[in-house]
Amino acid sequence: MRFMMLMIPRGYESAEPGAMPSADAVAAMMKYNEELQKAGVLLALDGLHPPSMGARVSFEGGKPRVTDGPFAEAKEVLGGYWMIQVKSREEAIEWAKRCPGSENEVIEVRQVQEMDDFPPDVQKAAAGFDEMQKAVKK
Repeated sequence: MRFMMLMIPRGYESAEPGAMPSADAVAAMMKYNEELQKAGVLLALDGLHPPSMGARVSFEGGKPRVTDGPFAEAKEVLGGYWMIQVKSREEAIEWAKRCPGSENEVIEVRQVQEMDDFPPDVQKAAAGFDEMQKAVKK
């Protein structure tokens, strides 16, 4: 089973452009990342720049509309993520609990949808998706 662990740092929604974590925080996170890698569960990971450097594309009225960050209405934003492959939701939660997060950080654990999760008509509509994923992973 694949899970995403989404890092949600409180206060990051108002971080200035170019805001970076401390060297100590990065060193602690690297140790954790190495544990995930050594255990063979880590598939991907990345950190994200603050929303002040991002943009949102909304589709109200059927037309794309771009809003540059920061986003006044944002209450929680992503700071980064890990994609892991484990045997169960409980195992994913255990990995999340081992993260060296600070008291202002939350990790949301979400299972990734697999093709087998969908009914046959949706699987048919998604024909070619598996090949697309394989091509992206190269």
